[in-house]
Amino acid sequence: MATLGLIGSGLIGGTLAHLAVDAGLDVVLSNSRGPETLSDLVAELGPRARAATPAEAAEAGDWVVVTIPFHALTKVPREPLAGKTVIDTGNYYPERDGTFPELEAKQVTESELLQRHLTGAHVVKAFNNIFYKHLADLPRPVGAADRTALPIAGDDTTAKQHATELLSLLGYDAVDVGPLTESWRFQPGTPVYGLPYAASKDAGFMNDPAAHAPASEITEALAAARR
Repeated sequence: MATLGLIGSGLIGGTLAHLAVDAGLDVVLSNSRGPETLSDLVAELGPRARAATPAEAAEAGDWVVVTIPFHALTKVPREPLAGKTVIDTGNYYPERDGTFPELEAKQVTESELLQRHLTGAHVVKAFNNIFYKHLADLPRPVGAADRTALPIAGDDTTAKQHATELLSLLGYDAVDVGPLTESWRFQPGTPVYGLPYAASKDAGFMNDPAAHAPASEITEALAAARR
C-alpha cells in the first residue's frame, strides 16, 4: 500500500493524515518536537499511522507533504527527498515568518524557495489555499456532481501528475496552474485563497460552512488573481 509522509502534523497535516487513512493509505507523521508528541494523533488515526522523525517520514513517503511555517523551510531534510514528489502546503506570512526580501519584492514564490532548497526533489504546490476545516469536509468520490477542485503548480510534469493522483485519492480534482512561478495565483490575498470553499464567499470564510468549488470556479478565480 502507498504511503503518505508528513513533515509537519498541525492543522493541515493532521487533516491530510485523516483523509489519507480514510483513502486506505498508510501515513507516517513527523514534526519538529519529536515522534512522542504525536501519540494522540497516531492513536486517533489507527493502525495505518505511525510517528517518526522528519527524515524517516521523508524516506517512507511515496508522496511527502511539507506543511510547516515558511521560516522553517531550511530544516526540511534534503537527502531522503531526492527524486520524490514533495507537496508544499506553505504560505508566507511576514508577521509570523519575518521579512524575506525576495518574497517582498515578488521576485520569487515561496515554493520556488523550497524547490531551491530541495534541489533533488520535485516540489508541487497544493493544499495551501483551503481552510483545514473545509479541506476535511469537502472530499467526494470521482465523478460526484459536487466534487471540489484544488489548484496545483509545479515545474515537473510527472510530479504534478503524481500529485494529482494523491488529490484524487483524497477526494479532490486538480487544476494545473503551471510552473512554480505561477503559484502566487493561489497564495494569501488572491480570489482563490479560502473564498471559493466557503458558503458566504467573503473574508470571514473561516467561520463559514464549507461549499464545494468545481474546477470551472477555481479556474475563473485563478484568472482573476493580480500580483
